[in-house]
Amino acid sequence: KMTQQMRDLQLAQARKPPGPSSPNAAKRLYRNLSGKFRVNYTSFDEGSLAGRGEKEKLRKRGRGGGGRFQSNAALFEAVELQDLDRVQELLKQYSPEELDLNTPNSEGLLPLDIAIMTNNAPIARALLQAGAKESPHFVSLESRSLHLSTLLREAEQRVNELTAQVVNEAPNADCSEKEKQLKAWEWRYRLYKRMKAGFEHARVPDPPSNVHLSVASSSSVQVTFWEPLSVNSAVVTKYKVEWSCSPTFSPLLGEAVVDKLKSLHYTIRGLVSGTAYYVQVSAYNMKGWGPPQASVPPFAIPSNWREYDGRAPRRRGQAEALDHLLGQVKTVHQHCVCHEPCKNQPQSRKHSVSKSLKHLFHAGSKFLKTLKRGLYLTAIFYKDDNILVTHEDQIPVVEIDDTYSCLLMQDFLWFTKVSCMWDEILWLRQCVTVSQSSCSCILQTRFKMLLAISQMQGLLGIQDLGQVFFEPIKDKQGNILIVTLKEVKTNQTFESVRWVPICKLQTSRKSVSSPEEPTALDTLLISVQDKLAYHQRSSHALSPGLYLGYLKLCSAVDQIRVLVPEQLPNILCHVKIRSNPNISREEWEWLQKMASMEEPVPAEPEAETSQNHLFQELQAAIKELMTLVNIPLQEAKDFRLYSQEVLDFGGQVSFLLLLPPSDDVCTAPGQNNPYTPQSGFLTLPLQIFELGEKRG
Repeated sequence: KMTQQMRDLQLAQARKPPGPSSPNAAKRLYRNLSGKFRVNYTSFDEGSLAGRGEKEKLRKRGRGGGGRFQSNAALFEAVELQDLDRVQELLKQYSPEELDLNTPNSEGLLPLDIAIMTNNAPIARALLQAGAKESPHFVSLESRSLHLSTLLREAEQRVNELTAQVVNEAPNADCSEKEKQLKAWEWRYRLYKRMKAGFEHARVPDPPSNVHLSVASSSSVQVTFWEPLSVNSAVVTKYKVEWSCSPTFSPLLGEAVVDKLKSLHYTIRGLVSGTAYYVQVSAYNMKGWGPPQASVPPFAIPSNWREYDGRAPRRRGQAEALDHLLGQVKTVHQHCVCHEPCKNQPQSRKHSVSKSLKHLFHAGSKFLKTLKRGLYLTAIFYKDDNILVTHEDQIPVVEIDDTYSCLLMQDFLWFTKVSCMWDEILWLRQCVTVSQSSCSCILQTRFKMLLAISQMQGLLGIQDLGQVFFEPIKDKQGNILIVTLKEVKTNQTFESVRWVPICKLQTSRKSVSSPEEPTALDTLLISVQDKLAYHQRSSHALSPGLYLGYLKLCSAVDQIRVLVPEQLPNILCHVKIRSNPNISREEWEWLQKMASMEEPVPAEPEAETSQNHLFQELQAAIKELMTLVNIPLQEAKDFRLYSQEVLDFGGQVSFLLLLPPSDDVCTAPGQNNPYTPQSGFLTLPLQIFELGEKRG
């Protein structure tokens, strides 16, 4: 009967796709046989193991032969064979649920159990980062030892039985089957022996290393740590964070277990501002908890730099005040006759708004094919590698003013501010209409800008035209092109425009100008990828943390420009100081003392304090920033740290500013400017930078 069962199992294996040869084949044979030769494990819950067997049967029946079961078996096989590449491939290909990552097998083991008891640290770390856990059955050292001894004894017994049968039987088909089983059990015996030896020789882990404590806010502190330095112990699978108001940790105020090991940190929340808290961290492996390691500094006091002088956030209430001011302006104009059409606009339906805009123009309103001497508006909408063009394969362009030959910077900067109110263009246009009695040339130009925006919105059927590129495109023929850019996230179709690949548009367009004197449209088409890259980079956000920014300005006749990195043009040139964005009251107090000292190099603060750690972080950040902006390090002694405030951005990003000597903060016209786009920097008009910073 047993022989027939083994033949049936072999036939079932033969139907599966061919896999690796022994010992893999032997291991798979063992996996199928192991359920039939299991003994009673007194240290385990029989009901849970039986339930596991039922789950395996269900998985075999489901998904066309058990896709989940096969992936789970493949993971066990890869871990047992110590195949790190295969383990990483499976973890990337399947979710933890699809792999049954934390469901014990028929031997009561999890993949992580096998990895840590064979002391395979790389595989264990890969499993831990994927969310793997240890078997819940190992409630004590004794239960783990007993279970390993039972598995080892069973495997040794089966090896002895099969060896005797192979020796005593004549060569035949049954003997060949028994030889395969013998190889499987011999391989299994060696695995269990290696696991038992790994468990017996392991010891509790050393303390975690680099345990650093910092103030995260007025009511929280954050502790970060690294793995223990010793590599002679078993793999650490979790950590414990403990905190107290006493340096002896008695009484203990709280503790937390960190078992998600992708990033080793923990934030202790709900603390009392102004109270000192001591923190220590200990590590755990299969032999238990190791000794705790106290943090550096040994305690932290929850606080924020604003508590130094009780200063309120600069931007508090600003958005509400501006909304209120805009509402007041609208109220003043709402009784004008020219605003009656505005009241009838259904604000909740963008499509209706788009159609209502079209009545503003006569039937001949359409996109331009060529430019004459004047001021124009073009809108670039893109998705992946495609761009919106008219049916004539032209980028959408409308005329602003055909008599405007020299764009004044103030008009352009006014246009960029209007881009924050695309939904209010009709209302703004009517307000400017009321004010036209003054016959101001500036108002005439700005009214035409609003009219061109409305025309573009109406022809496209889109209200939001996106972000204004930081400088207009000019050519020698007297054309000036204001460019807006917007990325379309969803698949949309439009009546008057269509999607085409950018490369196809660039190769198919026939230039009407010479290479020496290209028109503004040709220049736009040649540089469109650069402008799209700028637009994408200008919307990137910084990761949470404290940064050191470099403020450098350049003045011109009609504007002030600010130096920014080409790769992130919505932020000042910067380097990251640390991941914690909060500056504590003690740190800020130290910075104030440093700024008020006459000596250029202050004395180093006491060791094992948060001020000393900030001092070291600032030193490293200043060196990195000087290298980034190509300034000799010896000149850094003349630079100043802006000590009036910390610049906060949304609570997750904050900046300290590094300022050049007062004579060099702003480069005057005619002075040498070493920062060019070729060196990785841009100089943006200050107003453009401010708008970009708000978007970022």
